[in-house]
Amino acid sequence: MFDRAREEIRVIFDRDPAARSAWEVITCYPGFHALLFHRISHRLWLWEMKWLARFLSHIGRWFTGIEIHPGAAIGRRFFIDHGMGVVIGETALIGDDCTLYHGVTLGGTSWNKGKRHPTLADGVVVGAGAKILGPITIGRGAKIGSNAVVVKDVPEGATAVGIPARILDDETKNAREENAAKMGFTAYGIGANTNDPMVNAIHGLIDYCAAADRRIEYILEQLSGMGVKIEDARATADKFDPTYLNRIVD
Repeated sequence: MFDRAREEIRVIFDRDPAARSAWEVITCYPGFHALLFHRISHRLWLWEMKWLARFLSHIGRWFTGIEIHPGAAIGRRFFIDHGMGVVIGETALIGDDCTLYHGVTLGGTSWNKGKRHPTLADGVVVGAGAKILGPITIGRGAKIGSNAVVVKDVPEGATAVGIPARILDDETKNAREENAAKMGFTAYGIGANTNDPMVNAIHGLIDYCAAADRRIEYILEQLSGMGVKIEDARATADKFDPTYLNRIVD
């Protein structure tokens, strides 16, 4: 247990540049405290001492602001940064080297018994305020952007953003991975070059409409030059301004 605690202290130094000393981590980091409570309560849960396990986790919740059900299984080198408002459900499974920020929920979507909470594979980073709901799987090394709501599986190495969460395209993902490699991990599960795929699709539609509008203008000019009488309906039509539309989408 003490070896595991020392390992988790080292992880905090690796992932939080604000950490200055082991004593500061031991006394001032609620994520570290929450894990200590959970390691004990989870062991009690496995020993079928259910009430005592729940009571200890309740004390941990009151003390840290982090709620981890004693039935949840958590791997090694797990880090909860800041931590306030984190909720991890009973059947959640978390692999090694995962990072959660404040306000994250690993919740269920069913009242039925059995597996009803998410599974996080190794190396997953979940940004602040993200909600991962249901018995879904977040693949190894995946990133969940801040405030995303994830209700479907996320592939290995992918980045999911938005409500409901959507997977970023490969080009953006590659740029994110380059930045992440320099940092060691992606803080808050989102990089500086992240673009929502839905926003990209809207930009594409606006650009297509602008191109179509130019082609129509050209056709009308050619017909007019050939002496064809064209009734100009453009005077009464709304002005199409792709620059303005692209700006408000961003």
